[in-house]
Amino acid sequence: EVQLVESGGGLVQPGGSLRLSCAGSGFTFNNYVMSWVRQVPGKGLEWVSSISRNGGSTFYAESMKGRFTISRTNANNTVYLQMDNLKPEDTAVYYCKAAHGRSYWGQGTQVTVSS
Repeated sequence: EVQLVESGGGLVQPGGSLRLSCAGSGFTFNNYVMSWVRQVPGKGLEWVSSISRNGGSTFYAESMKGRFTISRTNANNTVYLQMDNLKPEDTAVYYCKAAHGRSYWGQGTQVTVSS
């Protein structure tokens, strides 16, 4: 059974940091490009960041550049999203996604940025 399990979300004040993790199982993790995608209630999905299969290339949405860092540890089948200098507009449910032809999604983790 394929599983992607996110963790690390929570409530943080503006300017704070959070580190999201996503652990994969049931598929060959290092064959998949991993991404983070977020969704604000009532709005569509917004791509946040992606990382290549070996971690050598990373990509970010413009508004996340310089604040978010994606990384992965293939030995642990885990992808991370370090989020710094968080803003209220970063409040969303964050999903991890594995893609290699077909796609797999996690269940999401809530991030709330509020004072």
